[in-house]
Amino acid sequence: MPTPRETILSALHARLSALPATALRGEVLPERVPAEGLLILRDGEPGEPEVTLSPLRFHYQHRTEIETVVQGADRDAAFDTLCANIGAALATDRTLGGLCDWVETEAPRPVDLPVEGAASLKAAVIPVVLFYATSDPLL
Repeated sequence: MPTPRETILSALHARLSALPATALRGEVLPERVPAEGLLILRDGEPGEPEVTLSPLRFHYQHRTEIETVVQGADRDAAFDTLCANIGAALATDRTLGGLCDWVETEAPRPVDLPVEGAASLKAAVIPVVLFYATSDPLL
């Protein structure tokens, strides 16, 4: 049986997989970026929890990251559309179906990355904070 943490991360990945871009989890950047864009979900760090004692609960603000990459002549518009799609997909249900208390995104910081012999990439890391509680830090 998966832990709440894994269940939440899987639900986040599933939400990203519903977008037109290719969504991976914990993979390395492939040699080719799909025309519709690429998303790589990084599991991130749960950080130090706040603890309540009655009942015992560990409250996390788990920081994950979505690496967002587009390539091509119209990469600025493609990047903007992809970021807007991510925001809309997460805004439809900020609890991921009741699995966590809240999902909050932060603004991306895009960079252009030159690629020898090909169109440059536009990429950014989009921080995503997952707020949830568990009864045990290992669960």
